[in-house]
Amino acid sequence: MLKQGLNFKLLQKLSPQQIQLMKLIQLPTQAFEERLKQEIEENPALDTGKEETDNFEDSLANEYEDDGNERIDAEDINIDEYLSDDEIPSYKTQTNNYSSDDEEKNIPYAAGTTFHQSLKNQLNTFRINDEERVIAEFLVGSIDDSGYIRRSVLDLVDDLAFTQNVFTTEEKVLELLKRVVQKLDPIGVGGRDLKECLIIQLKAKSESKIRTLAIRILENSFDHFVKKHYKKLMEKFAITEEELKEVIQEISKLNPKPGSSYAGNNKIAEQIVPDFSIKIVDGNLDLTLNARNAPELHVSKEYNNMLKGYQESKEKSKSQKDAVLFIKQKLDAAKWFIDAIRQRQQTLLITMNSIMQYQYEYFLTGDERKLKPMILKDIADQIGMDISTVSRVANSKYVSTPYGTKLIKDFFSESMKNDQGEDVSTKEIKKILETVISEEDKRKPLTDDKLSAVLKEKGYPIARRTVAKYREQLDIPVARLRKEI
Repeated sequence: MLKQGLNFKLLQKLSPQQIQLMKLIQLPTQAFEERLKQEIEENPALDTGKEETDNFEDSLANEYEDDGNERIDAEDINIDEYLSDDEIPSYKTQTNNYSSDDEEKNIPYAAGTTFHQSLKNQLNTFRINDEERVIAEFLVGSIDDSGYIRRSVLDLVDDLAFTQNVFTTEEKVLELLKRVVQKLDPIGVGGRDLKECLIIQLKAKSESKIRTLAIRILENSFDHFVKKHYKKLMEKFAITEEELKEVIQEISKLNPKPGSSYAGNNKIAEQIVPDFSIKIVDGNLDLTLNARNAPELHVSKEYNNMLKGYQESKEKSKSQKDAVLFIKQKLDAAKWFIDAIRQRQQTLLITMNSIMQYQYEYFLTGDERKLKPMILKDIADQIGMDISTVSRVANSKYVSTPYGTKLIKDFFSESMKNDQGEDVSTKEIKKILETVISEEDKRKPLTDDKLSAVLKEKGYPIARRTVAKYREQLDIPVARLRKEI
């Protein structure tokens, strides 16, 4: 049975302006510049650069709002609100903490032949028929940026049949892989795994006793070598510790990612643009916002002239009224965007200033052990904003410090109590753990249990499992894999 009834609900809805502001806040400097260009292209009522002064005001002076659901006629628009001479809009009195002559540095883009194009060009040096060339080019196209072919030969054969209409065998593909593709430069490309990649590089070098031994060890005992079972290797191959050292030294000279040596140099140069800068001036910290985050924007003078023309005309045609509605829409959008940028600047500076004050000792000294435990809520409570706003500011943004350019979210960390009952940052503990491991005897590296005991002696009572977690976060292998001879 169907029933109709009225229900009252209290809901929170974000206005389009609030959504626009949140999206702008989370953008780092480079992405913000792209968004700015897009808005200027889409809204002709928005101009950049210094504005020519005139007697009349060429911007929105007062708030003008409508709920977006009512149909608005041109007659209903108060043109004077858009052409007020009495007030100066807030954006004109806005001051910024940067110099107008701040140097803007541009990094040139890398140019040249791509990694895969270079490999294809090298195929011209081999004597192969048309069908073999199609297969070889397909194999080259299957090489990833590290230089590996990660797919099975059977999958490659199937793809050649479906996509290239070339019907061949696994034997033929494997033969071309070894005879042609694995002979390309840089040496080692075309390997299907790390083992094959290293062997290719060793075989390409001039023959010697140590290199021959290294190839034998990799071919027959790769797992033992990777897991550093050195005693088993010495017994199996009847070699001395000195010979094994020479083998390890020879293999360590090889490139485990041969493709990266080429591919990485031909990508577009990536530059981190810091959103903030912290400097030490006379023993105090000085925070500035990147000038590129504070563009000079104003409402187009031409659009205001159009409104004045409409206001002064005695006879108003339908086309003029339609034009006024369009102009109003663009002027509103321009005003909202300018206001959103102003709020973005304020929010970024307030939030980063709070972070700087919270981690004052670290920014003065650069010592990571001075980093205090800090979570998003700590900053949100200080500045009276929502946690999500702080998260948007910290995410993907960088700050230039006297100790290098740092990712802002890296300053946040959880707390843990030391043996004195004081709250210390987990980053401080990780730094000490890293130092202990770097100073250990590599012939007898410390296990997680022993690392836990050492940290306990230093005043940080941490369980073995926590040590293992921090070690993995630091990308440090287990004791057995840190062993050296």
